[in-house]
Amino acid sequence: MNELNQRYHIQHYIDTFALGHYARVLEAYDQQRRESVAFKVLRPEHLLSDGDLRWEYQAFGVEAHLLMLLKDSPSVVKLRDCGYVETIAEAPQSGPFVSFGQDAVAFQRAMSQYAAQAWRPYLALELLPRSDNLLYLMKPNQQSVRRRLPSEEGLTLALQFANLLALAHSQRIVYLDHKLEHVYWDGVTLRIIDLNSSKQLQGGPGDAQEYAKDIHNLCVGILYPIFTGMSPLKTQLRPQPGGLDAVETRYNEVQTLDFAMEPSLSQAIQDWLQRGAQLAYPDLASFRADLEAVCALHGRDFPDHAARPATRQARDLLREALRHMRQGENDLRQARDLLRDAASHEGLSQDMEDELRRLVVALNHMLHHRVIP
Repeated sequence: MNELNQRYHIQHYIDTFALGHYARVLEAYDQQRRESVAFKVLRPEHLLSDGDLRWEYQAFGVEAHLLMLLKDSPSVVKLRDCGYVETIAEAPQSGPFVSFGQDAVAFQRAMSQYAAQAWRPYLALELLPRSDNLLYLMKPNQQSVRRRLPSEEGLTLALQFANLLALAHSQRIVYLDHKLEHVYWDGVTLRIIDLNSSKQLQGGPGDAQEYAKDIHNLCVGILYPIFTGMSPLKTQLRPQPGGLDAVETRYNEVQTLDFAMEPSLSQAIQDWLQRGAQLAYPDLASFRADLEAVCALHGRDFPDHAARPATRQARDLLREALRHMRQGENDLRQARDLLRDAASHEGLSQDMEDELRRLVVALNHMLHHRVIP
């Protein structure tokens, strides 16, 4: 029988900034594939002693299945491996395990067998950098700081998310669990994680309502925060609870969005998001049509919506400026790290130590008040 530590070297937790309801996630090194992965494993408390299949257990099979159905999307995190491990340690290090690779169908079929033996399911996923997680980036370190994406980047993210949902809806999949901790963004490319609360519809009469709700949850749970830096729930930005009930009801009462704190946001963007919150989009086609109209006002061209030449030219300069701004932030972080390394040397004169610390404080101030999350 295979031993877990012969395949995976389990390292530290990587979910501490946004703990999930049913799983823990650790960084691990896959010695077979020779790459680091996010190792997602069922919390021990959700494994009943009699082997009953709780929804938390079944969610691993659902997620593996949906990840493989959406594997062609550039926006969805990639499944590397799935299987079961015998140990009940929350952070498994060793013990017998079985791998099904990317065979999500066989993984699901084996669930009852391994649940009866009290083995825990795991998924090994593509490891995404925490520094790209939008909740991690936008959560303010100071009460007076509020961040939001530049509208250019927010619209790019929205277009990519629309492409993802179009693919998902074409396979009767609704994502539903829209929240910032599930979204990764580097300024160019959208990536999402956690399809454990998503579902594949059965083609019934209620499907249209589910698709509309998926668009509503996107507008309220992700797009509104990235354009305003605020929570639609009238609270500070913070991790949202998991669980099926929370996913189904989280944004039910949010049908009006407040833009008072961000009056500089384009009125066209405000109106578009407001329509999304009001469940005015029954499908991706109507949502996408209005999104393209808004994008044209910001310098993009589409078959049915053309930008003004001057706006198009200004967008080119804006994109180049954003590229320099992001590079500048990276350079500032590197400079701060170099200064911290310098300050760690023993035997420094007090004058040098004071100067290094002053510069670190000044750089931290700049980074805390940066323009881009």
